Amino acid sequence: MSSHLGADAETPPATPSGSSGDIATDRTGAGADQDGGGRLGSVFWTSIGISTIFVAWAVLFTDNLNKVTNTSLNWVTSTFGWSYLVITLAILIFLVFLAFSPAGDIRLGKDTDRPEFSTLTWFAMILSAVMGIGLVSYGVAEPISHLATPPHGLAEPNTPAAAVRALQYSYFDWGLQAWAIFAVFGLAIAYSTHRKGRRTLVSQLFVPLLGDRANGPIGKTIDVLAVFATLFGTTTSLGLGALQVNNGLGRLWGMPVNNVSQVLIIAAVTSIFTLSAVTGVSKGIKFLSQGSTLLAIGLFVFMLVVGPAVFLANLYIESVGQWATDFFRMSLQGTAFGGLEWMQWWTYFMMAWWVSWGAFVGVFLARISRGRTIRGFIMGVLVVPSVVFFTWFTVFGGTAIHVDMFEGGDIAKQTAADINSAFFATLDHFPLSGVTSVVAIILVVMFFVSGADANTYVLSMMTSNGSLTPRRPVLILWGVLTGVTAVVLMLAGGLNALQNTVIVTSLPFLVIIAGLAVSFWTELRADRRDGREAREPSEPSTDEKETTGAAL
Repeated sequence: MSSHLGADAETPPATPSGSSGDIATDRTGAGADQDGGGRLGSVFWTSIGISTIFVAWAVLFTDNLNKVTNTSLNWVTSTFGWSYLVITLAILIFLVFLAFSPAGDIRLGKDTDRPEFSTLTWFAMILSAVMGIGLVSYGVAEPISHLATPPHGLAEPNTPAAAVRALQYSYFDWGLQAWAIFAVFGLAIAYSTHRKGRRTLVSQLFVPLLGDRANGPIGKTIDVLAVFATLFGTTTSLGLGALQVNNGLGRLWGMPVNNVSQVLIIAAVTSIFTLSAVTGVSKGIKFLSQGSTLLAIGLFVFMLVVGPAVFLANLYIESVGQWATDFFRMSLQGTAFGGLEWMQWWTYFMMAWWVSWGAFVGVFLARISRGRTIRGFIMGVLVVPSVVFFTWFTVFGGTAIHVDMFEGGDIAKQTAADINSAFFATLDHFPLSGVTSVVAIILVVMFFVSGADANTYVLSMMTSNGSLTPRRPVLILWGVLTGVTAVVLMLAGGLNALQNTVIVTSLPFLVIIAGLAVSFWTELRADRRDGREAREPSEPSTDEKETTGAAL
C-alpha cells in the first residue's frame, strides 16, 4: 500500500524517524524550532527521572512491582473501567457530528492550502503507521480465543454463533473506537500546528482552555503524562514483538522460548531502531515501511487464495452485520455483573493500548494531513483503516476458525497454552508453512523496527520542547530506555506485566484525551464565530443612516 510513496524521491517517508525531514515543519514554518534540538527542560528531566526510578523498581523489587500493578489494575478497571467505554464512544460521536457539521469544511492549515499527498497515498501512509505487531499478535489469537471462550457468554463455545461473536468483538476492539482516539488526537494537533502555528506538544492543545497556563506546571504535567503513555505503549509493542519472534524462531529452528531469548531479541532490535533514529536513515525507514506493507499484502493474498475464501466471505458479512446491530450495546457493556478479568485481558487492554499510542499516531496523522478538510480527515481516518482491519481479522482469524471447526484443528488449544503461537499454528495448516512463517517473522521485525524508531523520535520531540530535530543524545537515551523498560517488564511478568502496566498508565492520559476534544471544540467554535463576524459587514450607526437619508 505504501509503495505509492516510491514514485517521488522527495516524498517524506511513511513513518517518522529521527531525520529532520521525516516529520517536517509545515511550509509556513509553524512549529519549527530554532534552538538546535530543543531545550531540555523540566519535562525531559522529570520524565527521565521517573522512568529511571520505574526501571530500578522493576529490577530491585520485582515482586513488589507485580503486586502494586496487579492491585492498581484491579482498582483502575473495577472503578474506572467504564470510562474507557464512555469516553471513546463520546469521542466517536463527537467526530461524526463534527464531520457532518459546517465545521467539516474547515481546512487543516490555511484556507488556500491543499493536501500534500494524493488520497490513495494518504491512506497508505495512515495504514503503514498503525499496521504493526498487533495484527500478527492478535490477527488470529483474538478471534480463535473468542471462539473457545465467547465474550460475555453470548454463545456456546466452538459453535457457529461463537464464530460470529468472535469476529464481532475483534472488530470492536480494533475498529472505530481505536481510530476515533487517533483521529481526535491527529485532528487537534493538525489544527493547532498547521492553522494556529503552535509547537507540536500535547500541552499546546489545551491553550483554548488553559491560556498561558498551558506553558506552566499544568501544561508540563500534561506533557509528562503524554511521554509515559507513549513509552509504555511502545514497550508493550516491543514485548509482543519479542514474544512473536521468539515463538516463530522456536517453531522453525528450535530456538528456546524463554526470557533469555526474548531479552536478546529486544536488545538486538533496540540497537537497530536507536541507531536508525540517531542517524536519521529516512530511506531505510521508508524501505521498512513500504516493505512491511508489501509483505503484509502478500501474506494476506496468500491466505485468501489457499484458505476457505467462500466461507470467509459469508462469515465476514454475517459478522459485520452482528457488529453493526450490537454496536452500542458492545460500546457500553461493562462489568456490573462480572466479566472483569475478560475485559482486562481484551477490551480494556486494547483501548488502553490505543490511548497510549494516541500521541505518536496523532503527530504522524497531523504531519501528513495538512490541507485536508476536517470532514475528509475524519471520514478517511475512521472508515478506511477500520475496513482494512476488519478484513485482516476475517481472513486470518476466520481461517483459523474454519480449521478448528471443520478440519479437526487445535489452534484454539495451542493459543490457550501460548497466545503467541496462534498465527504460526494457523500457517502450519497450509502449504509452504516454513516460508510463510519466515515471512511472518520478518514482517514482525520490520514492524518492530519502524514503529519503535518512530516512537523514539516522538518521545525525544515531546521532551525537547516540541523540537523537530531532537539532539542525538536524547534520541539515544530514549531508545535505550524504551528497550530497557520492555526488558524489565518482560522479566517481571511477561505479557501480563506489559498489559497491566499499559492499562494503569493510560488512565490519566484517557482523561487528557477527553479534555483535548473539549479544548479543540472550544477553539473551533470561537474561530468560526470570529470568522463570521469578520465576514459580516458592520451595521451603519443611526447618525450614518440619517446622513445618508438626507443626502438622498
